[in-house]
Amino acid sequence: MSAKVPNPIDAYVGSRVRMRRLMLGMSQERLADQIGVTFQQVQKYEKGTNRIGASRLQAIASVLAVPVAFFFQQDNSQPLTTEGLGAINGLEDLSDFLTSKEGLSLNKAFMKINDPGIRQSVLTLVKSLASTAEPVIVHATSAAEVSVSLRN
Repeated sequence: MSAKVPNPIDAYVGSRVRMRRLMLGMSQERLADQIGVTFQQVQKYEKGTNRIGASRLQAIASVLAVPVAFFFQQDNSQPLTTEGLGAINGLEDLSDFLTSKEGLSLNKAFMKINDPGIRQSVLTLVKSLASTAEPVIVHATSAAEVSVSLRN
């Protein structure tokens, strides 16, 4: 007997619930209490194991202070499709990153950048670092003094 594989959209919506909950610093228990389910049920929602019904999703959106559409958007202009979502493993990697301390911190800092040109420059820098070499951690006393050396 094989295990049931979550629907990619259910997993994506669940990862967005988890991301928003963590951005607010809210525990699974607190969210569960506010929407009337157990924290185990919230875990299942976040993993995509259990689908979130429409009325429950509305309650979650209300508690997390976002519109329901937030859970379905891949960017600000397009609704969610399965194209580009990849396999469940890819979604788990994305969810793991977005819910890690570093991923959450990077996401919060990036979202504070209002200038689209600077955002694009940061994205280009990160892509360049990721494709060329493994970065070496350099300690600095301020953000202005940070330098990155690359290991080839």
